[in-house]
Amino acid sequence: MRTPLLILAVVGVVCRSPSLAAQAPVEQRITALIAQMTLAEKLGQLNLPTWNPGANPSQADLVRRGLVGGFLNLDGADATRDMQKIAVEQSRLHIPLLFGQDVIHGYRTTFPIPLGEASAWDPELAEATAKFAAREARAAGLNWTFAPMVDIARDPRWGRIAEGSGEDPYLGSALAVARVRGFQQYILATVKHFAAYGGAEAGREYNTVDMSERTLREVYLPPYKAAVDAGVGSVMSAFNEIGGVPSSANPWLTNTVLRGEWRFRGFVVSDWTSVAELVAHGIAASPSEAGRLALAAGVDMDMVAAIYVDSLPALVGSGRIPMAQVDEAVRRILREKFRLRLFDDPYRAMPPVEPDKALARRAAQESIVLLKNDGGLLPIAATAKTIAVIGPLAADTVNPLGPWSGKSRPSDVVSVLAGIKERAGAGVTVLTAPGTGVTDGDTSGIAAAVAMAQQADLTILVVGEADTMSGEASSRSALGLPGAQEQLERAIIATGKPVVLVLMSGRPLVLSWSAEHVPAILETWFLGDETGHAIADVLFGDVNPSGRLPVTFPRSVGQIPIYYAQKNTGRPAAPGQHFTSKYLDIANTPLYPFGFGLSYTTFAYSGLKVASARLRPSDTLVVSVTVANTGARAGTDVAQLYIHDAVGSVTRPLRQLKGFQRVELAAGATKTVELRVPVQQLGFWNQAMRYVVEPGTFHVYVGSSSTADLMGTFEVVGRP
Repeated sequence: MRTPLLILAVVGVVCRSPSLAAQAPVEQRITALIAQMTLAEKLGQLNLPTWNPGANPSQADLVRRGLVGGFLNLDGADATRDMQKIAVEQSRLHIPLLFGQDVIHGYRTTFPIPLGEASAWDPELAEATAKFAAREARAAGLNWTFAPMVDIARDPRWGRIAEGSGEDPYLGSALAVARVRGFQQYILATVKHFAAYGGAEAGREYNTVDMSERTLREVYLPPYKAAVDAGVGSVMSAFNEIGGVPSSANPWLTNTVLRGEWRFRGFVVSDWTSVAELVAHGIAASPSEAGRLALAAGVDMDMVAAIYVDSLPALVGSGRIPMAQVDEAVRRILREKFRLRLFDDPYRAMPPVEPDKALARRAAQESIVLLKNDGGLLPIAATAKTIAVIGPLAADTVNPLGPWSGKSRPSDVVSVLAGIKERAGAGVTVLTAPGTGVTDGDTSGIAAAVAMAQQADLTILVVGEADTMSGEASSRSALGLPGAQEQLERAIIATGKPVVLVLMSGRPLVLSWSAEHVPAILETWFLGDETGHAIADVLFGDVNPSGRLPVTFPRSVGQIPIYYAQKNTGRPAAPGQHFTSKYLDIANTPLYPFGFGLSYTTFAYSGLKVASARLRPSDTLVVSVTVANTGARAGTDVAQLYIHDAVGSVTRPLRQLKGFQRVELAAGATKTVELRVPVQQLGFWNQAMRYVVEPGTFHVYVGSSSTADLMGTFEVVGRP
């Protein structure tokens, strides 16, 4: 049984109690409060409107009448305090409000987008950035965020891949836990979008999801489960359906799995109007029927649509909705308000905090992935006395903020051009020209950019997506450089001068031409406030890049969905064999595999040892390996452990990530790294849909990416 929640008398800390008795007073207070509530007040707690100062009747009046449980998009210390004062001092039962907002990768201080930060493979960093974002948000009057997003995404056409941690459930789970812990030191976190929102067909936003229960449980659900185990206070139901049942009306998903199997005790909030959208899905004929289905499925709070508060009183009155069902939803919401100490200190304010530029810079540095570096072109040599910084994103201070940039300010952003100029110093001439726009087809500036590149010793070509091209409702069918940027790239390469490609994007792009023709490539995602400083740090070698891909880069859109944890099939691709699982016109392999990233030094792995060749399901797999820095610079690698279950009662992926560790090494140094994996984590859902660890032979691989070839073997013994 999960340990119950406890409200500690420590500012900003959410923790757990060692006994049920410790929580009894809170539950008793909730029971007493519910007993005093009218039906309208109960349904009011389930109502989450967006802030609209021009609403009629006024939203302040709705608060006085107890018809609002919280607001989204109302922030500011004074504004939230004023509305909280109305709730606590002027409503009949004095129930405080929740104030929620999408604090995704920073509030005022903007950190890299989550997909970028996932490239650091650094849970401690993810916890630190989430904690600071929550600290800033709390100072602005917020007590709730709609983050982290933990949707597994294996289709980069989907725009919201930018908001998650990539394609792998193990890495995604580790970062989900870290972000929940970080956020909930100051505000309530929301894990979203429950569930499998990232599995949308064709990568199209809001689209249908259809997958087996085994895939759902083994790939898509683990990060949500990890967040629940970490104590997340709320869960957001998704827009999508799974197998014909929309998530906001899916009692199996919410009541059976989330609350029954996982023992989740927080509350479920719908996504924006997702309850109302049950009508468009075609499973409800009216808003009231949509509300009945959603509440029965365990969705406690209706975001924006106001269906619960407006349409459900009649259904409760007629007995179609049991009062006990309403009471339980209210209880779950009130429990989290107590958990936040809102009843004891509803006006708790935190002083403003200065933006943490050092943390933002570190996060940006760790998020950069070096994809190619032919001939050691990077770091920039001291002989480069004239540098051309070309491209539509070179001097940009808006797009580097990325989607979901909160209260960020472009004036806080250090552009790539500014960062390079600052680092290069007076002894280096820096030339610049945009060449093209980000999305338009205007080629009139290319000639001037080419002329500038011809004058330079080195060209830094800064290209990629606009911030609006990823995020919600921003799916793309083609994943090349938008607008005329590829024409600019080809023209610059044709000069024959050395070129470094600096990419900004919210997803993997198709870079096959670039990978063949450009000597050096940096994937920088959208790095936030410290973009220019971090990129300059890496370009000039002040920081050795350590980012590793959290998602596979395809050679072609035709390979999508593509991910490292593929199955073998009955006819795996084989050279010279026609009737195998392959393409006629392209290799099966990715352009850049999951876990990949280069460094300015080199690493070698050797001496893999499995501590015990025979393990029982209750044991822990212990693997050690020696990592050597075989180059001339200090650097950080990410040691990654993958397993393969050789024979199972259902087919198993060829590789599954089960452990990783960042390893910092001085030039020439070696270190023995130990990676530990509970054998219970090597199980799967069998044909009877029971989670089992089956006896048999396992292969273990350790190295710098999902293509690691250093292998060991062990056997699991005992009954499944």
